[in-house]
Amino acid sequence: MGDPRRDAGAATFAARRGGAGGDASSLVRRIGQGDEDAMAEFYREHGRVVLAQVLLVTGERVLAEEIVQDTMLAVWRGAGSFRGESSARSWVIAIARRQTRDRLRGRRLRVVDDAFLADQPGSGPGPEAMALDRAELAEVMGAIRELAPAHREVLGLAFGSGLSLPEVAGVLEIPVGTVKSRLSAARTALNRILDEKGQNR
Repeated sequence: MGDPRRDAGAATFAARRGGAGGDASSLVRRIGQGDEDAMAEFYREHGRVVLAQVLLVTGERVLAEEIVQDTMLAVWRGAGSFRGESSARSWVIAIARRQTRDRLRGRRLRVVDDAFLADQPGSGPGPEAMALDRAELAEVMGAIRELAPAHREVLGLAFGSGLSLPEVAGVLEIPVGTVKSRLSAARTALNRILDEKGQNR
C-alpha cells in the first residue's frame, strides 16, 4: 500500500495539464436540476483533483475519501445556487476546503498556518521548476510530502489543480498578493528540503 500523500501529490501534479474540462457550468446547472448523469460526469472530471488536494492537506486517504464524498454531496445539494462567478473547479475545491476545515477542526493539524508562513520569506525562481528539470518527479514529491500542510495546500492549488492565482485566492479567501507570499514561503521551504537532500544542483 502506497503513501497516501505520495498518491495525492502524483495525482495533483499530474492534473496540471488536465484543466477543468468540458462545459462545467452546464454540468452544474444540470446537477441543479437533479440530473444524476451530470453528477457522475462532474465527479469523473473533478473527483481525482479534489481528492488529491484534500490528501495533500490531511495525509489520510480514508479521511480524504470521506471528505470528497461529503463535498460531492454538497455539490449535489448546492448546485442550484451556483451562479458561475467562478469556475466549477475552483467552486468544488472551495467546498472541499471548507469540508476539510470542518472535519479537522479541533485537531492539531491546521489547514493554513499564517504565522509559520510569515516567518518563511523567500525570493527567486521556484524550486519546483528547477527540481522537475534536475530530479525525478518521485524525489520532488517526497520533498513536498515533508512540507507543512499549509505549504502543500498552496502548492497543490497553484500548480496541481489547474486554478489561476485569482482562483486560488478565491478558494483560500485571501488577496492574490497573499497567495503570492504563501507560494514564496512554500517555495523557500521546498528549496531548503531539496538542498538538504542534495537535489538542487
